[in-house]
Amino acid sequence: MSLPSLVCRSMNSSDLEWKVVYVGSAEDMTADQILDEILVGPVPVGVNKFVLQADAPDPASIPNADILGVTVVLVTCSYKEREFIRIGYYVNNEYADPYDPEVGPPSPLDIKKVVRTILADKPRVTRFNIPWDGAEEEKGPPPQQEAEGDVSMEVADDDDGLAGAVDYSGEEDEEGGDDDGEIDLEMELPNE
Repeated sequence: MSLPSLVCRSMNSSDLEWKVVYVGSAEDMTADQILDEILVGPVPVGVNKFVLQADAPDPASIPNADILGVTVVLVTCSYKEREFIRIGYYVNNEYADPYDPEVGPPSPLDIKKVVRTILADKPRVTRFNIPWDGAEEEKGPPPQQEAEGDVSMEVADDDDGLAGAVDYSGEEDEEGGDDDGEIDLEMELPNE
């Protein structure tokens, strides 16, 4: 997966923690799977890009009722264990072979016939105000969610890629992303 660019305005010695999370079920957070997790740092001043590659989620860990339908893949970034950005991509999982909708797909489900489609051109971006220097919680507006940002993400085609659904709350902001298909995460990190 290709992550957004990050604009860092001052040098720091702390790492940024990036995660790629597959939401396995809207009703059960224990079905969420961390597909990749990496610490990056220290982050130099300027524009930085990070690339993550993640395996498909384990279908055995997804409840049967949530294998088909809509879910989310989340890319999050944290600084000093405080999440400051969450980018959500809707994922639709459909069964490739035709079936009677009144009866449902065959049981047991042939996982190799599940087709995953990621709506990569319409991510949900939520920014969180955090205390960058370790001080108390920053005062400011609540989390902002950009309804249809222009964040690009490349996802490898996997026959085993599956999903479920979840609603992560955040205040909506109708701003879009940058014209170049990336989102700039401008932040000023403290000197340490």
